[in-house]
Amino acid sequence: MTEAADPPFPNFPMPRECPFRPPAGYTELRAERPVSQVTLPSGNNAWVISDYALVREFLADSRTSANRAHPSYPSVLPRQPVSSQQAKGLLTWMDPPEHTAHRRMVVNEFTAKRVAAMGPHIRAITEDCIDQMLLNDRSADLVQSLSLPVPSRVICELLGVPYSDRELFDKRTVVILNHQSAVEDRMAAWQELRSYLSDLVSVKVQAPEDDLLSRLVKKYQDAGTFDHELLTGLAVALLVAGHETTANMISLGTVFLLDNPDRIAELREHPEHAGQMVEELLRYFSIADYSTSRVTTSDIEIGGVVIPGGSGVIALNSAANNDEKIFAAPEEFNAHRDARRHMAFGYGIHQCLGQSLARLELEIVFTTLFRRIPDLRLTTPSAQLSYKHNAAFYGIYEVPVAW
Repeated sequence: MTEAADPPFPNFPMPRECPFRPPAGYTELRAERPVSQVTLPSGNNAWVISDYALVREFLADSRTSANRAHPSYPSVLPRQPVSSQQAKGLLTWMDPPEHTAHRRMVVNEFTAKRVAAMGPHIRAITEDCIDQMLLNDRSADLVQSLSLPVPSRVICELLGVPYSDRELFDKRTVVILNHQSAVEDRMAAWQELRSYLSDLVSVKVQAPEDDLLSRLVKKYQDAGTFDHELLTGLAVALLVAGHETTANMISLGTVFLLDNPDRIAELREHPEHAGQMVEELLRYFSIADYSTSRVTTSDIEIGGVVIPGGSGVIALNSAANNDEKIFAAPEEFNAHRDARRHMAFGYGIHQCLGQSLARLELEIVFTTLFRRIPDLRLTTPSAQLSYKHNAAFYGIYEVPVAW
């Protein structure tokens, strides 16, 4: 008589039953097996952590690596061969002390004080995008008219990237982040984007201007550590992260608010509470659920479970942000709760550099949009929209609206 085989691990990513909520399987994992294993699309196994306190503990542990080129990195995207030269400069792939040194070069560009000073210009960009949107025949795709243009223009002007080239990097970013893109298509898009920014770095070296890339060129030159390929990688990381995540949050937040008009009325009546509502939206959606993935560099005991060294681990920030031990009734959207403890921007040394900028952009966009277009409405029910179930960052491909 043969012994029964162990049941297979659950497949990951897990399906969403509601486009506005994380997979129901997260709740079960957190309650029964907060540190457990899953099977990735590649057929490889990985560990997932779904408890808020344990996620924070893991992400603060120095015995982990963020290097996505590691063979055990728990990628939910099709694997592609990445050379050390291709990965050069990507902050989210780095470990200390390399990460510490290069993050220090960039972090002062995104201080709360510096970002706050950008407020009037972000408002002007938002107003201009809405002006252009209103020139349409009382209908538009919100993604192309507002969600992408606002953060794209902001990050382009900050970095010194010509906004006229936005079609190039927008299209490449979609291919790179889509789970269903063929590996060769993702590699081609990656190379095209990196080649474009490599040329731009050369321009900044020859003719520096008052922008972030030019300032970084000078910082590295002054330090005697200038490396063209490294700065190209930094530019790629800042450009992609600087517009794609915020664009998805604008689309998701707008659709959710249009489905809950009482929230819009509250926002109009009390625009000074927009920051608190944005924090709850960030907690509620937690769109970068896989960006907190790591590889253990040695055995780590967490939650009474030993994760062996060399294991891929996904610290699920969406599951953590819905932990009922931290956020009462997490399935409810509560704009009056204190949601600032959320981990939508990650935690630990890789916490998002641009979080202050993202928060400000979201506050400005939501308050301005519903003030300018009070009769905005969806022309397709929210349940039928094209959600990014197969992308690295959750969002919506198209949001048809009218007014």
